[in-house]
Amino acid sequence: MTEQVRTGSTPVIRDGILKCVPIGGYRFETGGWLPEVMMGYETWGTLNAEASNAVLLLHALTGDTHVSRGDSREDGWWDGFVGPGKTIDTDRFFVVAPNMVGGCYGSTGPASPDPDGRPWGSRFPFTAVRDSVRTEARLADFLGITRWHAVVGGSLGGARALEWAIEFPERVARCAVIAATAVASAEQVAFGQIQTQAIRLDPAFRGGDYYTEGSAPVEGLGIARRLAHITYRSEPELEIRFGHEGQGDEDPFGSSDAVRGRYQVESYLDHQAGKLVGRFDANSYIVLTEALVGHDVGRGRGGLEAALARAGSVEFFVAAVDSDRLYVPGQSERLAAALAGKPQVHYIHSPIGHDGFLTDIEQLNQVLRAGLFA
Repeated sequence: MTEQVRTGSTPVIRDGILKCVPIGGYRFETGGWLPEVMMGYETWGTLNAEASNAVLLLHALTGDTHVSRGDSREDGWWDGFVGPGKTIDTDRFFVVAPNMVGGCYGSTGPASPDPDGRPWGSRFPFTAVRDSVRTEARLADFLGITRWHAVVGGSLGGARALEWAIEFPERVARCAVIAATAVASAEQVAFGQIQTQAIRLDPAFRGGDYYTEGSAPVEGLGIARRLAHITYRSEPELEIRFGHEGQGDEDPFGSSDAVRGRYQVESYLDHQAGKLVGRFDANSYIVLTEALVGHDVGRGRGGLEAALARAGSVEFFVAAVDSDRLYVPGQSERLAAALAGKPQVHYIHSPIGHDGFLTDIEQLNQVLRAGLFA
């Protein structure tokens, strides 16, 4: 269910229901221009009279706006973490979760129509994490929020949270950066490049203009998801869950007609790929992936230390997943050491890898309740 909110009207506040609001034309950091941008978002709770209880939650690469169930019938991606009486208590806080510009969950992206009604497709501007933050700031203006009680995100959401604290330090009281880093590593760029190339090399991609052609680059997007999902999980978890076993009655050694069955782990990756291609736009996957691999808070700001110094009095919370092989814990440790207050790095202890920031986030309940959400 989606509700469109018109500029100048009082927003209809229903917990966990997608809303869309126009924020005007926007010039992207690299020069691209959109004459009108829509922002999709969901909210939970009530903004107080002082507008001092607002919390911004930022999704990961293929995440969406639906953090918690609320009035919706669907569970959210942080249901055990956000809601009445939970760590981010929606009886106390007004929670806002926007869809990143370039995405495909309510905000303007490549699949959105241009003024003539044609999908933007290949003409959609290159998008940086800073573009995400600047458009989200316009959404905050619309909602009447001048300063966030806290900005919280994991993975791509963590990169956006950190960028918020540096781009608009006067608008952020507290910032939680979870399973993320201050600058993308060479390996993260490499993983991202393979994923975007897998999509672009799919014949159905058609240079990004596939929306009116009757088919989409689902094979390429599926390959991208398979690779990404391996980086989201740990090697021990895959070994314990699947080992070298065949999938059901399938024989991985094939037969005389050269048909090979799948290993269990192959079936698992096929399943993950199938789920994503049914709900995500391939162009948006490219846009958001390239934003993430381009993440560098020091770019154009005199380097990392000078950039982080801009955060001023923002109170930081940094967390990592101990088994993460995509955003390795050392990156969180280096970020914390470079911040003015040198905050402690808190650890999510999970065997599954990077995705532990989603599946095991409740391990941070106690420290967050005593700190950012006291």
